Amino acid sequence: FGHDVVCIDKDQSKIDRLHDGVMPIYEPGLDSLVENNVRAGRLSFTTDLAEGIAGAGAIFIAVGTPSRRGDGHADLSFVHAVAREIGQSLSNDAVVVTKSTVPVGTGDEVERILAESGTPHRVAVVSNPEFLREGAAIKDFKIPDRVVVGTDSERARELMRELYRPLFLNETPILFTSRRTSELIKYAANAFLAVKITFINEMADLCEAVGANVQEVSRGIGLDGRIGRKFLNAGPGYGGSCFPKDTLALTKTANEPNSPVRIVDTVVEVNAARKKAMAEKVIKAMGGDVEGKTIGVLGLAFKQNTDDMRDAPSLDIVPALMEAGATVRAYDPEAMHEASKLMSGIEYADSAYEAIKGADAMVIITEWDQFRALDLDRVKRHRAAFGFFRDRRPELYGRLV
Repeated sequence: FGHDVVCIDKDQSKIDRLHDGVMPIYEPGLDSLVENNVRAGRLSFTTDLAEGIAGAGAIFIAVGTPSRRGDGHADLSFVHAVAREIGQSLSNDAVVVTKSTVPVGTGDEVERILAESGTPHRVAVVSNPEFLREGAAIKDFKIPDRVVVGTDSERARELMRELYRPLFLNETPILFTSRRTSELIKYAANAFLAVKITFINEMADLCEAVGANVQEVSRGIGLDGRIGRKFLNAGPGYGGSCFPKDTLALTKTANEPNSPVRIVDTVVEVNAARKKAMAEKVIKAMGGDVEGKTIGVLGLAFKQNTDDMRDAPSLDIVPALMEAGATVRAYDPEAMHEASKLMSGIEYADSAYEAIKGADAMVIITEWDQFRALDLDRVKRHRAAFGFFRDRRPELYGRLV
Protein backbone atom coordinates (compact mmCIF):
# COMPACT_ATOMS: atom_id res chain seq x y z
CA PHE A 1 0.00 0.00 0.00
CA GLY A 2 3.06 2.27 0.07
CA HIS A 3 3.46 2.49 3.85
CA ASP A 4 6.83 2.11 5.58
CA VAL A 5 6.70 -0.94 7.88
CA VAL A 6 9.13 -2.18 10.52
CA CYS A 7 8.59 -5.74 11.80
CA ILE A 8 9.75 -6.34 15.39
CA ASP A 9 10.31 -9.69 17.08
CA LYS A 10 12.29 -10.87 20.11
CA ASP A 11 13.41 -14.02 18.29
CA GLN A 12 16.82 -13.05 16.88
CA SER A 13 17.01 -16.18 14.72
CA LYS A 14 13.69 -15.34 13.08
CA ILE A 15 14.85 -11.80 12.30
CA ASP A 16 18.16 -13.13 10.95
CA ARG A 17 16.30 -15.54 8.65
CA LEU A 18 14.04 -12.73 7.42
CA HIS A 19 17.11 -10.62 6.64
CA ASP A 20 18.33 -13.59 4.60
CA GLY A 21 14.99 -13.83 2.78
CA VAL A 22 13.89 -17.00 4.61
CA MET A 23 10.22 -16.94 5.59
CA PRO A 24 9.22 -18.25 9.06
CA ILE A 25 5.94 -19.61 7.63
CA TYR A 26 4.84 -20.89 4.23
CA GLU A 27 2.29 -19.17 2.03
CA PRO A 28 2.36 -18.95 -1.77
CA GLY A 29 3.80 -15.59 -2.85
CA LEU A 30 4.93 -14.47 0.61
CA ASP A 31 8.65 -14.67 -0.14
CA SER A 32 8.39 -12.48 -3.25
CA LEU A 33 6.09 -9.98 -1.48
CA VAL A 34 8.66 -9.56 1.29
CA GLU A 35 11.59 -9.43 -1.13
CA ASN A 36 9.98 -6.75 -3.30
CA ASN A 37 9.17 -4.46 -0.38
CA VAL A 38 12.57 -4.91 1.29
CA ARG A 39 14.20 -3.99 -2.02
CA ALA A 40 11.94 -0.93 -2.27
CA GLY A 41 13.03 0.19 1.20
CA ARG A 42 9.53 0.02 2.69
CA LEU A 43 10.03 -3.09 4.84
CA SER A 44 12.66 -3.82 7.48
CA PHE A 45 13.16 -6.13 10.47
CA THR A 46 14.61 -5.63 13.95
CA THR A 47 14.66 -6.99 17.50
CA ASP A 48 14.94 -3.48 18.98
CA LEU A 49 11.41 -2.36 19.87
CA ALA A 50 12.35 1.21 20.78
CA GLU A 51 14.15 1.64 17.47
CA GLY A 52 11.36 -0.05 15.53
CA ILE A 53 8.52 2.12 16.85
CA ALA A 54 10.43 5.43 16.81
CA GLY A 55 8.37 7.91 14.80
CA ALA A 56 5.63 5.37 14.04
CA GLY A 57 2.09 6.69 13.71
CA ALA A 58 0.52 3.23 14.15
CA ILE A 59 1.97 0.43 16.26
CA PHE A 60 0.36 -2.99 15.68
CA ILE A 61 0.33 -5.65 18.38
CA ALA A 62 0.29 -8.97 16.52
CA VAL A 63 1.58 -11.45 19.10
CA GLY A 64 0.09 -14.88 19.77
CA THR A 65 -2.86 -15.49 22.10
CA PRO A 66 -2.84 -19.28 22.55
CA SER A 67 -5.24 -21.12 24.83
CA ARG A 68 -4.09 -20.77 28.41
CA ARG A 69 -2.99 -24.08 29.81
CA GLY A 70 -5.49 -25.52 32.24
CA ASP A 71 -8.60 -23.41 31.69
CA GLY A 72 -8.96 -22.67 27.95
CA HIS A 73 -8.98 -18.89 28.31
CA ALA A 74 -6.87 -16.87 25.86
CA ASP A 75 -3.35 -16.34 27.20
CA LEU A 76 -2.87 -12.55 27.09
CA SER A 77 0.56 -12.47 28.72
CA PHE A 78 2.30 -11.65 25.41
CA VAL A 79 -0.16 -8.84 24.66
CA HIS A 80 0.29 -7.31 28.10
CA ALA A 81 4.07 -7.62 27.95
CA VAL A 82 4.42 -5.90 24.59
CA ALA A 83 1.96 -3.16 25.64
CA ARG A 84 4.11 -2.49 28.70
CA GLU A 85 7.27 -2.34 26.58
CA ILE A 86 5.61 -0.01 24.05
CA GLY A 87 4.61 2.37 26.84
CA GLN A 88 8.17 2.45 28.14
CA SER A 89 9.65 3.01 24.68
CA LEU A 90 7.34 5.58 23.04
CA SER A 91 9.05 8.68 21.68
CA ASN A 92 6.00 10.33 20.06
CA ASP A 93 2.19 10.35 19.99
CA ALA A 94 0.87 7.13 18.46
CA VAL A 95 -2.09 4.85 17.89
CA VAL A 96 -1.63 1.34 19.33
CA VAL A 97 -3.63 -1.18 17.30
CA THR A 98 -4.46 -4.63 18.66
CA LYS A 99 -4.38 -7.06 15.74
CA SER A 100 -4.11 -10.16 17.92
CA THR A 101 -7.33 -12.06 18.57
CA VAL A 102 -8.28 -11.05 22.10
CA PRO A 103 -11.31 -11.38 24.41
CA VAL A 104 -13.71 -8.53 25.06
CA GLY A 105 -12.17 -5.92 27.34
CA THR A 106 -8.54 -6.52 26.37
CA GLY A 107 -8.27 -3.07 24.80
CA ASP A 108 -9.26 -1.55 28.15
CA GLU A 109 -6.46 -3.46 29.84
CA VAL A 110 -3.92 -2.43 27.18
CA GLU A 111 -5.01 1.17 27.66
CA ARG A 112 -4.51 0.85 31.42
CA ILE A 113 -1.04 -0.70 31.00
CA LEU A 114 0.02 2.10 28.64
CA ALA A 115 -1.24 4.74 31.08
CA GLU A 116 0.64 3.13 33.98
CA SER A 117 3.86 3.13 31.95
CA GLY A 118 4.10 6.87 32.56
CA THR A 119 4.53 7.83 28.90
CA PRO A 120 4.03 11.58 28.37
CA HIS A 121 2.78 10.99 24.82
CA ARG A 122 -0.83 10.74 23.65
CA VAL A 123 -1.82 7.14 22.95
CA ALA A 124 -5.10 5.86 21.49
CA VAL A 125 -5.84 2.13 21.66
CA VAL A 126 -7.68 0.58 18.71
CA SER A 127 -9.08 -2.90 18.03
CA ASN A 128 -8.53 -3.97 14.41
CA PRO A 129 -9.09 -7.75 14.17
CA GLU A 130 -7.80 -9.69 11.19
CA PHE A 131 -9.98 -12.00 9.09
CA LEU A 132 -7.25 -13.63 7.01
CA ARG A 133 -7.32 -17.27 5.95
CA GLU A 134 -4.06 -19.12 6.36
CA GLY A 135 -2.72 -19.95 2.92
CA ALA A 136 -4.61 -17.02 1.38
CA ALA A 137 -3.76 -14.20 3.78
CA ILE A 138 -2.11 -11.99 1.16
CA LYS A 139 -5.18 -12.04 -1.07
CA ASP A 140 -7.52 -11.55 1.88
CA PHE A 141 -5.53 -8.54 3.08
CA LYS A 142 -5.57 -6.87 -0.33
CA ILE A 143 -9.17 -7.75 -1.17
CA PRO A 144 -10.94 -8.10 2.20
CA ASP A 145 -14.65 -8.64 2.77
CA ARG A 146 -14.51 -5.87 5.36
CA VAL A 147 -12.24 -3.97 7.71
CA VAL A 148 -13.37 -3.61 11.34
CA VAL A 149 -11.98 -0.79 13.48
CA GLY A 150 -12.97 -0.37 17.13
CA THR A 151 -12.24 3.02 18.69
CA ASP A 152 -13.91 6.08 20.21
CA SER A 153 -11.02 8.37 19.25
CA GLU A 154 -11.56 10.57 16.21
CA ARG A 155 -7.79 10.98 15.87
CA ALA A 156 -7.41 7.20 15.70
CA ARG A 157 -10.26 6.92 13.20
CA GLU A 158 -8.59 9.37 10.85
CA LEU A 159 -5.29 7.52 11.04
CA MET A 160 -6.95 4.15 10.37
CA ARG A 161 -8.87 5.62 7.43
CA GLU A 162 -5.60 6.84 5.96
CA LEU A 163 -3.92 3.48 6.61
CA TYR A 164 -6.59 1.58 4.68
CA ARG A 165 -7.23 4.30 2.09
CA PRO A 166 -5.97 2.11 -0.82
CA LEU A 167 -8.90 -0.25 -0.16
CA PHE A 168 -11.41 2.50 -0.93
CA LEU A 169 -10.81 1.84 -4.64
CA ASN A 170 -12.31 -1.63 -4.14
CA GLU A 171 -15.20 -0.14 -2.15
CA THR A 172 -14.24 -2.31 0.82
CA PRO A 173 -16.71 -1.81 3.70
CA ILE A 174 -14.90 -0.27 6.68
CA LEU A 175 -16.92 -0.67 9.85
CA PHE A 176 -16.12 1.71 12.70
CA THR A 177 -17.50 0.56 16.02
CA SER A 178 -16.70 0.52 19.72
CA ARG A 179 -13.58 -1.30 20.84
CA ARG A 180 -15.43 -4.02 22.76
CA THR A 181 -17.79 -4.63 19.84
CA SER A 182 -14.84 -4.99 17.49
CA GLU A 183 -13.18 -7.52 19.80
CA LEU A 184 -16.36 -9.61 19.92
CA ILE A 185 -16.92 -9.45 16.14
CA LYS A 186 -13.73 -11.48 15.60
CA TYR A 187 -14.75 -14.26 17.99
CA ALA A 188 -18.34 -14.30 16.74
CA ALA A 189 -17.18 -14.62 13.11
CA ASN A 190 -14.83 -17.52 13.82
CA ALA A 191 -17.41 -19.28 15.95
CA PHE A 192 -20.06 -19.00 13.25
CA LEU A 193 -17.72 -20.45 10.62
CA ALA A 194 -16.83 -23.28 13.00
CA VAL A 195 -20.56 -23.97 13.39
CA LYS A 196 -20.96 -24.25 9.59
CA ILE A 197 -18.04 -26.66 9.30
CA THR A 198 -19.30 -28.83 12.15
CA PHE A 199 -22.84 -28.83 10.77
CA ILE A 200 -21.81 -30.13 7.34
CA ASN A 201 -19.56 -32.74 8.96
CA GLU A 202 -22.53 -34.09 10.89
CA MET A 203 -24.57 -34.03 7.68
CA ALA A 204 -21.76 -36.09 6.07
CA ASP A 205 -22.19 -38.75 8.74
CA LEU A 206 -25.94 -38.75 8.17
CA CYS A 207 -25.43 -39.02 4.40
CA GLU A 208 -23.21 -42.05 4.87
CA ALA A 209 -25.84 -43.64 7.09
CA VAL A 210 -28.76 -43.13 4.71
CA GLY A 211 -27.02 -43.37 1.33
CA ALA A 212 -27.12 -39.70 0.37
CA ASN A 213 -24.36 -37.56 -1.20
CA VAL A 214 -22.98 -34.88 1.10
CA GLN A 215 -21.43 -32.93 -1.78
CA GLU A 216 -24.85 -32.52 -3.37
CA VAL A 217 -26.42 -31.69 -0.01
CA SER A 218 -23.76 -29.03 0.48
CA ARG A 219 -24.39 -27.56 -2.95
CA GLY A 220 -28.16 -27.73 -2.49
CA ILE A 221 -28.15 -25.75 0.74
CA GLY A 222 -25.23 -23.49 -0.23
CA LEU A 223 -27.14 -22.08 -3.19
CA ASP A 224 -29.51 -20.51 -0.67
CA GLY A 225 -28.28 -16.93 -0.39
CA ARG A 226 -29.12 -16.89 3.30
CA ILE A 227 -26.71 -19.78 3.91
CA GLY A 228 -23.94 -19.36 1.32
CA ARG A 229 -21.55 -21.90 -0.17
CA LYS A 230 -18.40 -21.22 1.85
CA PHE A 231 -17.30 -23.46 4.74
CA LEU A 232 -19.66 -26.24 3.71
CA ASN A 233 -17.03 -28.79 2.62
CA ALA A 234 -17.18 -31.93 4.74
CA GLY A 235 -13.88 -33.02 6.26
CA PRO A 236 -12.13 -34.46 9.32
CA GLY A 237 -12.85 -31.45 11.55
CA TYR A 238 -11.43 -27.95 11.79
CA GLY A 239 -7.93 -27.24 13.10
CA GLY A 240 -5.34 -24.50 12.80
CA SER A 241 -4.38 -21.50 14.85
CA CYS A 242 -7.80 -19.82 15.08
CA PHE A 243 -10.97 -21.90 15.29
CA PRO A 244 -9.94 -24.33 18.08
CA LYS A 245 -8.62 -21.69 20.48
CA ASP A 246 -11.13 -18.97 19.54
CA THR A 247 -14.23 -21.12 19.97
CA LEU A 248 -12.90 -22.32 23.32
CA ALA A 249 -12.04 -18.78 24.42
CA LEU A 250 -15.50 -17.54 23.42
CA THR A 251 -17.21 -20.18 25.54
CA LYS A 252 -15.04 -19.19 28.52
CA THR A 253 -15.75 -15.49 27.96
CA ALA A 254 -19.49 -16.14 27.71
CA ASN A 255 -19.59 -18.18 30.92
CA GLU A 256 -18.11 -15.36 33.01
CA PRO A 257 -21.20 -13.08 32.74
CA ASN A 258 -23.42 -16.21 32.92
CA SER A 259 -24.40 -15.91 29.25
CA PRO A 260 -23.33 -19.31 27.85
CA VAL A 261 -23.11 -19.91 24.09
CA ARG A 262 -24.47 -23.45 24.06
CA ILE A 263 -24.22 -23.92 20.29
CA VAL A 264 -20.52 -23.14 20.38
CA ASP A 265 -20.02 -25.40 23.41
CA THR A 266 -21.48 -28.26 21.39
CA VAL A 267 -19.41 -27.41 18.31
CA VAL A 268 -16.20 -27.66 20.37
CA GLU A 269 -17.21 -31.08 21.68
CA VAL A 270 -18.39 -32.44 18.32
CA ASN A 271 -15.29 -31.28 16.47
CA ALA A 272 -12.94 -32.87 18.98
CA ALA A 273 -14.85 -36.15 18.81
CA ARG A 274 -14.93 -36.12 15.01
CA LYS A 275 -11.15 -35.89 14.65
CA LYS A 276 -10.72 -38.85 16.98
CA ALA A 277 -13.39 -40.84 15.12
CA MET A 278 -11.66 -40.51 11.73
CA ALA A 279 -9.08 -43.19 12.54
CA GLU A 280 -11.90 -45.59 13.40
CA LYS A 281 -13.45 -44.95 9.99
CA VAL A 282 -10.19 -45.99 8.32
CA ILE A 283 -9.85 -49.10 10.47
CA LYS A 284 -13.46 -50.10 9.80
CA ALA A 285 -12.95 -49.62 6.04
CA MET A 286 -9.97 -51.99 6.26
CA GLY A 287 -11.99 -54.79 7.80
CA GLY A 288 -11.63 -53.75 11.42
CA ASP A 289 -7.94 -54.59 11.78
CA VAL A 290 -4.86 -52.64 10.64
CA GLU A 291 -2.25 -54.60 12.57
CA GLY A 292 0.80 -54.95 10.33
CA LYS A 293 -0.83 -52.93 7.53
CA THR A 294 0.79 -49.94 5.79
CA ILE A 295 -1.28 -46.80 5.34
CA GLY A 296 -0.23 -44.00 3.01
CA VAL A 297 -1.29 -40.62 4.36
CA LEU A 298 -1.46 -37.62 2.04
CA GLY A 299 -1.52 -34.28 3.80
CA LEU A 300 -0.55 -33.43 7.39
CA ALA A 301 -1.07 -29.65 7.68
CA PHE A 302 -4.46 -28.53 8.92
CA LYS A 303 -5.20 -27.07 5.47
CA GLN A 304 -3.55 -26.56 2.10
CA ASN A 305 -1.04 -23.80 1.26
CA THR A 306 0.38 -23.70 4.79
CA ASP A 307 2.82 -25.65 6.94
CA ASP A 308 0.76 -24.99 10.09
CA MET A 309 0.26 -28.11 12.21
CA ARG A 310 -1.57 -26.48 15.10
CA ASP A 311 -4.57 -28.66 16.05
CA ALA A 312 -4.36 -30.40 12.66
CA PRO A 313 -6.68 -33.42 12.35
CA SER A 314 -3.65 -35.51 11.39
CA LEU A 315 -2.39 -35.15 14.97
CA ASP A 316 -5.37 -37.25 16.09
CA ILE A 317 -5.69 -39.56 13.09
CA VAL A 318 -2.09 -40.66 12.50
CA PRO A 319 -1.17 -41.59 16.11
CA ALA A 320 -4.44 -43.53 16.46
CA LEU A 321 -3.67 -45.55 13.33
CA MET A 322 -0.17 -46.33 14.59
CA GLU A 323 -1.52 -47.25 18.02
CA ALA A 324 -3.82 -49.74 16.27
CA GLY A 325 -0.76 -51.41 14.75
CA ALA A 326 -0.48 -49.72 11.36
CA THR A 327 2.68 -48.40 9.75
CA VAL A 328 2.10 -44.87 8.45
CA ARG A 329 3.99 -43.50 5.48
CA ALA A 330 3.13 -39.82 4.98
CA TYR A 331 3.69 -37.01 2.53
CA ASP A 332 2.87 -33.31 2.75
CA PRO A 333 4.28 -30.68 0.35
CA GLU A 334 5.21 -28.26 3.14
CA ALA A 335 4.41 -29.55 6.63
CA MET A 336 6.60 -32.64 7.11
CA HIS A 337 9.32 -30.72 8.97
CA GLU A 338 6.79 -29.30 11.43
CA ALA A 339 4.99 -32.66 11.70
CA SER A 340 8.23 -34.43 12.61
CA LYS A 341 8.48 -32.22 15.71
CA LEU A 342 5.05 -33.36 16.89
CA MET A 343 4.76 -37.01 15.84
CA SER A 344 7.34 -39.79 15.97
CA GLY A 345 7.41 -43.18 14.28
CA ILE A 346 6.13 -41.97 10.91
CA GLU A 347 7.88 -42.80 7.67
CA TYR A 348 8.10 -39.68 5.51
CA ALA A 349 8.01 -39.97 1.72
CA ASP A 350 9.39 -37.68 -1.00
CA SER A 351 6.17 -37.66 -3.01
CA ALA A 352 2.53 -38.65 -2.91
CA TYR A 353 3.20 -41.71 -5.07
CA GLU A 354 6.08 -42.78 -2.83
CA ALA A 355 3.79 -42.52 0.21
CA ILE A 356 1.18 -44.88 -1.24
CA LYS A 357 3.56 -47.29 -2.98
CA GLY A 358 2.74 -50.78 -1.72
CA ALA A 359 0.35 -49.38 0.90
CA ASP A 360 -2.77 -51.25 1.95
CA ALA A 361 -4.75 -48.01 2.09
CA MET A 362 -4.46 -44.38 1.09
CA VAL A 363 -5.96 -41.66 3.26
CA ILE A 364 -6.22 -38.06 2.03
CA ILE A 365 -6.39 -35.72 5.02
CA THR A 366 -5.43 -32.32 3.57
CA GLU A 367 -6.87 -30.96 0.31
CA TRP A 368 -3.66 -29.92 -1.45
CA ASP A 369 -4.36 -29.21 -5.12
CA GLN A 370 -1.65 -31.63 -6.23
CA PHE A 371 -3.62 -34.48 -4.64
CA ARG A 372 -6.60 -33.57 -6.82
CA ALA A 373 -4.37 -34.00 -9.86
CA LEU A 374 -3.01 -37.45 -9.00
CA ASP A 375 -2.72 -39.87 -11.91
CA LEU A 376 -5.44 -42.19 -10.68
CA ASP A 377 -4.48 -45.00 -13.08
CA ARG A 378 -1.03 -44.94 -11.49
CA VAL A 379 -2.60 -44.84 -8.04
CA LYS A 380 -4.86 -47.76 -8.87
CA ARG A 381 -1.91 -49.93 -9.80
CA HIS A 382 -0.81 -49.79 -6.17
CA ARG A 383 -3.97 -51.78 -5.34
CA ALA A 384 -4.76 -49.79 -2.21
CA ALA A 385 -8.08 -49.17 -0.52
CA PHE A 386 -9.05 -45.49 -0.45
CA GLY A 387 -10.35 -43.09 2.17
CA PHE A 388 -11.23 -39.53 1.26
CA PHE A 389 -11.70 -37.30 4.28
CA ARG A 390 -11.94 -34.38 1.87
CA ASP A 391 -12.89 -33.97 -1.77
CA ARG A 392 -15.49 -36.74 -1.81
CA ARG A 393 -16.20 -36.34 -5.50
CA PRO A 394 -18.15 -39.20 -7.13
CA GLU A 395 -16.02 -39.03 -10.28
CA LEU A 396 -12.94 -39.93 -8.24
CA TYR A 397 -14.60 -43.06 -6.93
CA GLY A 398 -15.75 -43.99 -10.40
CA ARG A 399 -12.25 -43.73 -11.84
CA LEU A 400 -10.72 -45.69 -8.98
CA VAL A 401 -13.12 -48.63 -8.99
